[in-house]
Amino acid sequence: MSASPRRRRDSAATREALLRAAAELFAERGFEQATVRDVAARAGVNQALLFRYFGSKQELFAEVLARDSRGMLDEPVEELPRRLLEAVLAARHTGEDHPFAAMLRSFSDERAAQLLREELGRRYVARLSELSGADDAELRAEIVLACVFGLGLARSVLRSPALVEAAPEAVAEHMVRVVETLLGDGRS
Repeated sequence: MSASPRRRRDSAATREALLRAAAELFAERGFEQATVRDVAARAGVNQALLFRYFGSKQELFAEVLARDSRGMLDEPVEELPRRLLEAVLAARHTGEDHPFAAMLRSFSDERAAQLLREELGRRYVARLSELSGADDAELRAEIVLACVFGLGLARSVLRSPALVEAAPEAVAEHMVRVVETLLGDGRS
């Protein structure tokens, strides 16, 4: 009897499968409820590989958030407010594979909230504050970020009927005016 062929190891594919599975589970369940065992099972690998590639659940979470945000943060800063709104409005219902759904469902865990503040908060605030010529540009950027995440929380997690039923374009139109006012030249 011949031995079955060994499966070819592909570390990049395994790492990607773990990131994809983690993104899905963090979005569905939040940081606390998504277990490393479940992530590994969904990726179809042994959970030891998760620790080999990422070291910890917190590092995996940080990598998922960073990976999903890199493209948005690297685009022209003028596009950032609209892209943030589109991303939050795309996460309409629970269980969607979306980094903002993962973030919104993970704020209650202190370790996850700290990663969110450190990993993403600072970078988004720094980029958004570039849009304002006001003396308090950083504060204004923090408020914009709070508004965007508050909208996402009300729409995706709390499922506010008016926000869930509203067309994403209509919500975005109103929010763009809010963002433009907040990031204005300091006279608004």
